[in-house]
Amino acid sequence: MHRLAFLLLALAMLCSSVAIAQEESVSDQQLIVVVGADGADEYAGQFVEWAGKWQEAARHARVTTIGMEQTGTADRERLKEAIQELVEGAATDEVWIVLIGHGTWDGKRAKFNLHGQDVEATELAAWLKPLRQRMIVINGASCSSPFINALSGANRIIITATKDSSQYNFARFGNYIASAINDPAIDLDKDGQTSVLEAFCAASQSVQIFSDQDNRLATEHALIDDNGDGLGTLAEWFDGVRANRSPKQGIADGLAANQVFLQRRGVDAGLTAEQRAKRDELETRLEKLRVGKSQMTESQYLLEIEPVLVDLAELYRDR
Repeated sequence: MHRLAFLLLALAMLCSSVAIAQEESVSDQQLIVVVGADGADEYAGQFVEWAGKWQEAARHARVTTIGMEQTGTADRERLKEAIQELVEGAATDEVWIVLIGHGTWDGKRAKFNLHGQDVEATELAAWLKPLRQRMIVINGASCSSPFINALSGANRIIITATKDSSQYNFARFGNYIASAINDPAIDLDKDGQTSVLEAFCAASQSVQIFSDQDNRLATEHALIDDNGDGLGTLAEWFDGVRANRSPKQGIADGLAANQVFLQRRGVDAGLTAEQRAKRDELETRLEKLRVGKSQMTESQYLLEIEPVLVDLAELYRDR
């Protein structure tokens, strides 16, 4: 075990030595913020405020906003065109889509309410299908859980404000995750930056606190899916940044979401897209080994984990 401890110490020292890297000056992230139909005056100002939080958090990124101004083009078409531009344009490492507003479910179809014609979950899935970049889709609307079923897949992180389509009340999750996405106070693993998973857990906790006030009935429970199984996981199933439940196959949700940051800082800010992809692949291998540890002898486990830790150490050394 001394050998493993030495490798872990060496890896920690290498990570610390690069943590002083400056934030990226040129972003490879594209954020599309969609503000849907408010339905009532009381919501209009809130939705604009939430969108403003995303714009502030993503000042370094390329940001497109839809639904906050009248352009003469229906918002549904503007969203479709914005996605098509990503398909046809220069490569972008990450695509973020944030939906702020209301949603509906008619028993068969889940929709996000836009100014004009709404967009169905299956339609959005078809528009996004050609994209191969890492994708983060956050639907903060009511009745939003079917978007996980429609959009889940490899290299995708999908978050919805509700755990099922019957949660139709006004959802506040969108406000809380907009506030949390770049808040250093919720950096659970103390790596100097706030991950998608950390923001998800913090926002879910804020929703619960709101519900607990005056003994309100909880009407929304957010889900996160990043392992491609289309099922999603509640925030209560995470202990810090690690899931304490396991799927029948593969690894639990949460690992990929804890590797993605809207504002990269420290070590991540100094890595190239290729290095981040390599780091993510190595960390996934580590997680799979951890999950399967109980089925291995100690010597076999050490033999399997050592080369992965060495590769991680060399990646940080060579950056």
